[in-house]
Amino acid sequence: MARVVVMGGGVSGHTAATFAKKWLGNEHEVVVVTPNSKWNWIPSNIWVGVGEMTKEDVTFDLAPVYEKAGIDYRQAKAVSIHPEGKADSDTPYITIEYTDPSKAGQKEELTYDYLINATGPKLNFGATPGLGEGSNIGTNTVSVCTADHAEHANAELQKIFEKAKAGERQKILVGTGHGMCTCQGAAFEYIFNIEHEANKAGVRNMLDIQWISNESFLGDFGIGGLHMKRGGYAASSRLFAESLYSERGIPWIIGAHVNKVEPGKAHYELLDGTMGEVDFDFAMLIPPFAGVGLTAVAKDGSDMTGEIFAPNGFLKVDADYTPKPYNEWKASDWPRTYQNPKYKNIFACGIAFAPPHLISKPMSSPNGTPINPTPPRTGMPSGIMGKTVAHSVVDLIKKGPDAPLHEASMAEMGAACVASAGKGLTNGTAAALTVYPVVPDFEKYPGLGRDLDYTFGEIGLAGHWIKHILHHMFIYKAKLKPGWTLIPE
Repeated sequence: MARVVVMGGGVSGHTAATFAKKWLGNEHEVVVVTPNSKWNWIPSNIWVGVGEMTKEDVTFDLAPVYEKAGIDYRQAKAVSIHPEGKADSDTPYITIEYTDPSKAGQKEELTYDYLINATGPKLNFGATPGLGEGSNIGTNTVSVCTADHAEHANAELQKIFEKAKAGERQKILVGTGHGMCTCQGAAFEYIFNIEHEANKAGVRNMLDIQWISNESFLGDFGIGGLHMKRGGYAASSRLFAESLYSERGIPWIIGAHVNKVEPGKAHYELLDGTMGEVDFDFAMLIPPFAGVGLTAVAKDGSDMTGEIFAPNGFLKVDADYTPKPYNEWKASDWPRTYQNPKYKNIFACGIAFAPPHLISKPMSSPNGTPINPTPPRTGMPSGIMGKTVAHSVVDLIKKGPDAPLHEASMAEMGAACVASAGKGLTNGTAAALTVYPVVPDFEKYPGLGRDLDYTFGEIGLAGHWIKHILHHMFIYKAKLKPGWTLIPE
């Protein structure tokens, strides 16, 4: 019997574990190690953050789902990887520390035949002084990165609305809280949902709503922007975004690295090197992401973290990590199988793998401060990667170590994104975008880097309906309800 251990129970890890178990059956063991007791459909957290959904609407308990699937679930966090075993055994293992209240703090060694790293990111609030970390999250700014964070964000937002109703003008700041952030899309959705709710509450005229981002232009989204086929011509995401912000009366600060946050004030550095500050009464600034802090230990007990993890803490896979100037970056640099090159029984998927380089053009200020979005690897790509890695591991177990691996390069992968701009079955709006490929391939698609036949976007009520349907559909899928395998990633 082979044992597959999946570290992480988010979109990518949950997908990998559930498909692996379905395909392997009871002949082999699948173990999920995740510190969380609940699964969270993160794209809907922005609706929790404005009071249009509750925490219970976007989460469910993992234990009964894994019990039904026959998956061994450990509510614990992975601490270290020992890919060579120890002095008296060649069996690889990980060390875990339980977060389950009944076993809190207990540690265990968990052996594996195959390991899938799908831990997702550490929300690196500490990278920006004052942004908040640990119990200080929410002191100066709020977050919508988790369901709990989003619930707290809504409570604070309602206080702002109440003050506005009482005649006190309020300043709202939303965007990214560091020069190396990703997930501009979540902040994009949140700011427009705030604006939408403010109109519904009758307080929009009492709110100054401002956007701040590390993007060099609106609509970059960490993928270098895109051109969309609309009405027979190519429209840039920059034009698309600028029109939307202008239409909603939201000014923007872009190319900004937020370097310090104080109560009611964010300090930032711009790409031109100038420094500025912006006041706020309410701020939601997305933190940068980092690896969760796993260490790797060699057979002799020495630290070998740098051999299998990149400096940012994400796992190295089959990518080309050779340092290259921007004009030499290629789509072929990106991983295809997500297998670690040194340890063939270790894979990474979702945010947990180390990208070979940025997708957006790298930029820095004259002071040497990097200010550019880092690559997004969430949502649809995460699910596709998780399923692909599971398929590879299952084949390696069933067909032997020479079985060909399955591939899912982000440079050959399309993605669909539905970004809410306000919730409401009759007055909601959302931007529905498709992009192919996610990582532009300028050799295959000269000029724009993407295929315009498969890259397009629209905004309107229909987009909102799609996002609402997707919310229910993906939670249904994640709960492993009848027919769940038929719902695409």
